[in-house]
Amino acid sequence: MLRSLLVLVSFLICARPVVAEQTYDIVVYGGTAGGVASAVQAARMGKSVVLIEPGRHIGGLTSGGLGATDIGNKGAIGGLSREFYQRIKRYYDRPEAWKQETPEQYHARRKGRAEDDAQWTFEPHAAEFVLREMLAEAKVPVVFGKRLDLKNGVKKAGLRITSIDMEDGTTYAAKMFIDATYEGDLMAQAGCSYTVGRESNSQYGETLNGVQLGSTKHQFKVPVDPYVKPGDPSSGLLPGIHGGSPGEHGQGDHRVQAYNFRMCLTDDPDNRLPFPKPAGYDPLRYELLIREIQAGQVDGMQLSSAMPNRKTDTNNSGAFSSDNVGMNYDYPDGDYATREKIWNEHITYQMGWCWFLTNDPRVPEELRVKFGAWGLSKDEFTDTNHWPHQLYVREARRMVADYVMTEHNCRGSKLAPESVGMGAYGMDSHNTQRWVKGGYATNEGDVQVGGFSPYPIAYRSIVPKASECDNLFVPICLSATHIAYGSIRMEPVFMVLGQSSATAAAMAIDSGVAVQNVDTAKLTERLLADKQVLEWTGPKRVLVDPAKLPGIVIDDTQAIFTGDWAEGRTVSPFVGAGYRHDGYERDEKPTPKAARFEIMVPTDGMYEVRVAYSALTNRASNVPVTVTSADGEKTVLVDQRKAAPIDKLFYPVGTFRFAAARPAVITITNHDTDGFVIVDAVQLLPTK
Repeated sequence: MLRSLLVLVSFLICARPVVAEQTYDIVVYGGTAGGVASAVQAARMGKSVVLIEPGRHIGGLTSGGLGATDIGNKGAIGGLSREFYQRIKRYYDRPEAWKQETPEQYHARRKGRAEDDAQWTFEPHAAEFVLREMLAEAKVPVVFGKRLDLKNGVKKAGLRITSIDMEDGTTYAAKMFIDATYEGDLMAQAGCSYTVGRESNSQYGETLNGVQLGSTKHQFKVPVDPYVKPGDPSSGLLPGIHGGSPGEHGQGDHRVQAYNFRMCLTDDPDNRLPFPKPAGYDPLRYELLIREIQAGQVDGMQLSSAMPNRKTDTNNSGAFSSDNVGMNYDYPDGDYATREKIWNEHITYQMGWCWFLTNDPRVPEELRVKFGAWGLSKDEFTDTNHWPHQLYVREARRMVADYVMTEHNCRGSKLAPESVGMGAYGMDSHNTQRWVKGGYATNEGDVQVGGFSPYPIAYRSIVPKASECDNLFVPICLSATHIAYGSIRMEPVFMVLGQSSATAAAMAIDSGVAVQNVDTAKLTERLLADKQVLEWTGPKRVLVDPAKLPGIVIDDTQAIFTGDWAEGRTVSPFVGAGYRHDGYERDEKPTPKAARFEIMVPTDGMYEVRVAYSALTNRASNVPVTVTSADGEKTVLVDQRKAAPIDKLFYPVGTFRFAAARPAVITITNHDTDGFVIVDAVQLLPTK
């Protein structure tokens, strides 16, 4: 019996196909859009290159449903990245590209939004067509269906990767490697330091990292009971809600911002498929949603991003939407089986969410009709049952290199050296958890702070520490804190960093040096020659750091707001990342709104009170500012149409006596105002 077993094992070993080691100058692992840019640039630099994609499609999110390009300031995008969007424009310049509508009808749906030399909105199949075209022109070989062996897939000699092994035994050797995956598997297997989750604010002196309590966006704005039996905690919590503490504000944790699928939907009856009911559908999963709807909040499916041919890029929006909050913590470090389970659970959740909204009889009929007018597109994702082939892995591993991009780089208060590209999007994190606060469901983790100018991304944030690996580039899972990564993690930027990585890899090969020793002056010269944008020379918004101002400064982010205030950052200067405005509507009586600042002074005494705002002609000329001091209450009207006398930012309301035993209270309202009311910051300066 033992002999027979040994013979069988010997036969199986011999029967395994022997694949010769394949050798290249550069191996790019991951067929994302960033990976495509890396591979095309490597070929254009005259290097032999192979692009290895574990799945069956090229483009990642760019061809996986994210057709509404997130970038912020498009002037920050150059090189191969911009070339891709220019090619998209040429694709849609062809009459045969328009099948469900005309270009004129499409631009009318987009309300006349003008495109420039490029087109930034597109259908998934168009993106993959263009990316494959770029690879074919560069003669880049592409290998599909090869996954890195996660147990022993990276071979190193000292600090240098010599080869990588796939699960099927295929080996790829190279002088340089580029990890262009969303997960960072090659980077992790190569022994590079990395992190998962959120750093604490204190670790890098940030303000928007870690647990973020008090966010009002993508939040329940009505009381929604979280218990299986309403009002009965003993009945247990509804799915997707935990009963523990969310953590302290600013505290680091393991939680990962939510994933979803960017759906390409259509309302064209000839191209529309109804949402299927997924296997494993459980209506209890959406009990919280129906309670939210019954309480009067309907914000889950916003079809706001129009794509060509009567299609959409549909993303998460609202308190209970396509984001599968809190269900992805094990994904970044998970093995393939763990990730597949999470991936499939996300399909079941989101497909079930669509089914629920369009079929459950408890959903009001007008909503079922409204949502039911949309469905999956017959001509998209044809080999994955018309469902996106890419999960939106917004964040997984993040390398920890010699340079870590932080909130300070995004805001512009710290300039990253040796630029290899520009970030331009706001700091954006989706919710990470859903918990119980005061007996009601509450989301946590959403951050959306922008208003800053494009900023450089450091070369040393895309290469590992010199002590860990000397021939690897990481343009996607680069070295950045959670909140800085929320700004950098955009598809055009990944393409920019992919191109820069390949350029530096080719230069390292030619010079025979480690990636950390590439001549960055020569790298800059070559990147500029290839039309990369490395420095922002356009208009810059003036952001004032509250920590650098004298006295006690309280930003609008710390105020207590009554009513629905909107965030703004159009007119600078302003304190912090932006300001709030009341959403003034001409010829209508303002809905009562207020912003209350409570400030504890260190000692009894006299303090000058100043309020910050950015002036404009549409502002109110009679903004009531009420100061409650130790001597009582006083209201001053501020004309926000006129520039503030102190640095065009602060208006002195007056000098008041405050006691350390109770807070100084400054309240700004929109009572009987005649324009937009701006709330930015309050400053208290001690006086003699």
